[in-house]
Amino acid sequence: MTGSSEGTITPGSVEAAGLTFGYLAAGDLDDTSAPLAVCLHGFPDCAWTWRHLLPPLAAEGYRAVAPWLRGYAPTTVPADGHYQAAVLALDACALHGALGGGDDAVLVGHDWGALAGYAAVHHPDRPWRRLVTMAVPPPATLGAGFFSYDQLRRSWYMFFFQHPLAEMALAMDDLAFIDRLWADWSPGYDAADDLPGVKDALRDPANLGAAVGYYRATLGGVGLSDDPEVQAIDAASAGPPPVPTLYLHGRTDGCMAADLASTADAALTTPGSRVELVDGAGHFLHVERPEVVNRLVLDFLTAPTG
Repeated sequence: MTGSSEGTITPGSVEAAGLTFGYLAAGDLDDTSAPLAVCLHGFPDCAWTWRHLLPPLAAEGYRAVAPWLRGYAPTTVPADGHYQAAVLALDACALHGALGGGDDAVLVGHDWGALAGYAAVHHPDRPWRRLVTMAVPPPATLGAGFFSYDQLRRSWYMFFFQHPLAEMALAMDDLAFIDRLWADWSPGYDAADDLPGVKDALRDPANLGAAVGYYRATLGGVGLSDDPEVQAIDAASAGPPPVPTLYLHGRTDGCMAADLASTADAALTTPGSRVELVDGAGHFLHVERPEVVNRLVLDFLTAPTG
């Protein structure tokens, strides 16, 4: 298992949670004396959108790793079809173990990666020192805002994905549906450098079905795991993150309204936690305003504890 030198990004793979995870890395993964930073993407997204953050994390001394989430090529499509957020959290914790993470490891998550992060930091045996989440506020405060008329209108796709024809619609015209989601969610942003990698992760019908499966597990209750460990992490994720947490949200987010960011304060009760709105950015804020997002993330992760 090899990583990269500072300033460069290299691909690799690792076995964890019974899956083969493809990843991008910056920093020397073999140097387990360096802290681990795991960056988790969302939908419709892939590991390549962390390309702006991985080298700066490596320059700060981290072994920075961005995996493709379960079901996103080149990561394995799980045979069990389990995609709930708590399962994603256990994947993150399995990667923590497989990559030799210690109690100084940090977790960065966007969208589904954020939901995974809120759950992963509750794992009793895989410690995370700090958490950064983006674009989806903590589950404890998301509910009330999610069911407003305006947010339900933004979230129409989640309900459409419950329909058996969803995959067919998504696949049409070289996944043009995904182009439109990015345009709606990050208004004014040119995603030409991002969309090829995203589509490569989802073009195969098995991968596309897996991505839709995340929403069917959440809203349709399809393929939920009854594993006690999954259920315990799922229940714990409803509480506030027990580690200092930075929550970032783009002011022009067309997927999750910026108003939802105001609810996050109530759930981030651990000292050192805070919420930041990023001007001039929508849902994919880490590629829209990388210079701003990177600085906020690095300042937070490197700030003294206490």
